[in-house]
Amino acid sequence: MNSPSLPSLLGVFAHPDDESLLAGGVLAQHHAAGARTAVVTATWALDSRRAPELADALTVLGAGSPRLLGYNDARNLEAAPGRPRLVDVPLDEAIGRLVAHIRSFRPDIVVTHDAVGQLTGHPDHVRTHQITLLAAEAAGLARLYPQAGPPWQPAALYAATHPESGVGQLRPLLEGVGKEVLTVPDSYVTTSIDVTPWADAKWRAILAHRSEVARERPLPGILARLAEADRAQIIRTEHFTRLTPGPRKAILPGSPPDPRDTFTAHEQPLLIGER
Repeated sequence: MNSPSLPSLLGVFAHPDDESLLAGGVLAQHHAAGARTAVVTATWALDSRRAPELADALTVLGAGSPRLLGYNDARNLEAAPGRPRLVDVPLDEAIGRLVAHIRSFRPDIVVTHDAVGQLTGHPDHVRTHQITLLAAEAAGLARLYPQAGPPWQPAALYAATHPESGVGQLRPLLEGVGKEVLTVPDSYVTTSIDVTPWADAKWRAILAHRSEVARERPLPGILARLAEADRAQIIRTEHFTRLTPGPRKAILPGSPPDPRDTFTAHEQPLLIGER
């Protein structure tokens, strides 16, 4: 049963499997604690081969049914044949569609990609980061996208990221299959969470993306070929940078804190395990 006292969590990611790789532990952790959780995926269509895999992964994580924007992948046009690529669609259109999901789910926390595009700099990751930042702001303004429902302002936005000191074994593994490795300075990371108690659920969710596990270059396939101890070391910690959408309000002397005030909310932990 969902607990109304715990902050609800919405992940917004570019592709099926990003949610499991980048925030699977946190999603499983919040669900286990009784928080409402959900995931929006920007690319791949509902009738694509990867949609059932995404559904299985979200079931493992307790994040409901797939919520797909249905755009095409920048590098794989079988994702949504006949639909525009995410990187080509008008920004205003994509923002409006995501605003509708934010207002419908009404999350306290939104988690998405970082600005550099997650290790490999995939253009869909970068565009999803941009769309999510703008949508998290727009969702709280009634005059923007009025057709998308009543306004809702998330209290915090987190960018899943990889600090230079935390990339560890991932660097040689990714470089070994010809992939670029992009990290951020350690100072960019505000939150690192040990998800070891939920690592089994996270790994099962990754394995649910069967078509990626079967391939050589995608990260699920790389992880599946590792020794269990090495894999556990890689997936047990999730790193985030905390951002705050909406206005930073001044607090009048003597005024009691408002739990929905984005200024005071910024000072309080929202992700479970955050210090």
